Amino acid sequence: MAHKSITGIPRASIFSPNHIGNDSAIFNGTADYLREKGYEITIFSEQAVLSSLNHPERVFTMLRNREALKRLRQWETEGCISVNSATGIENSEREQMTKLLAKHHIPHPKSLIVNTHDYIIPQLEAQQFTSCWIKRGDFHALHREDVTYVRHPEEVQEMLAEYALRDIERVVINEHIEGDLIKFYGVVNTPFYHWFYPFNSSHSTFGYESINGKTRGIPFREEELRDLCNRTAETLQLTVYGGDCIVSPDSAIYIIDFNDWPSFASCRKTAIPAIGEAIINIFELS
Repeated sequence: MAHKSITGIPRASIFSPNHIGNDSAIFNGTADYLREKGYEITIFSEQAVLSSLNHPERVFTMLRNREALKRLRQWETEGCISVNSATGIENSEREQMTKLLAKHHIPHPKSLIVNTHDYIIPQLEAQQFTSCWIKRGDFHALHREDVTYVRHPEEVQEMLAEYALRDIERVVINEHIEGDLIKFYGVVNTPFYHWFYPFNSSHSTFGYESINGKTRGIPFREEELRDLCNRTAETLQLTVYGGDCIVSPDSAIYIIDFNDWPSFASCRKTAIPAIGEAIINIFELS
């Protein structure tokens, strides 16, 4: 391969709520894997991206800073290849992700996208929303308060006012789906895929897993889950991904969250070689 130099951009700690160590471990493990394969790795912080005068040719990144993301997109227009791409990272933001899931008929909860200053009780009643989730639309959850479980339309309206007070202008409202919560991780175009029940392993970021409660072991087809996840990753233009889904009592699978390059905390050792090889293959083909 002609390009033996690769730039890595880790995730700033502010974007790793309750997972700073895990996010650092998967990034550093990937960097070490690439070094073992003979690549020279230069590490840029998200802040360094903003001050860089020249763009690197090859980048692997977990960045989420908005301004750094704009700079990455500029680099890409100048010929830089990035994993994940700026488009994939942007598509993982809540509102954009919800729109793309609907457009491409990816099974997901019935959803509304609204302004936090709007009066929406009539919309909720028309859609027959009762229990649902409010999620900030402009970004990933940075604090526990960025995702809220509510039980009736009046409570939704009250919570919208609180989001508005925190200068969050748009939210996604997902209908709550009863069933088994599953967390998954994957790397597109590799054999790697991993899923598990987070409630059973006490795996949590903000404790939301307790809402669905104890895993029931509802039967589902693992091949269907993997195919759905890979189809969603391709729709969002992600290579390295993870997320959450619900298996409903009738064995239907619904994507409820999808993330660009999560921590892979439960399967890091097996994920790192897959991520590293995916990065190498993409750069070799570019």
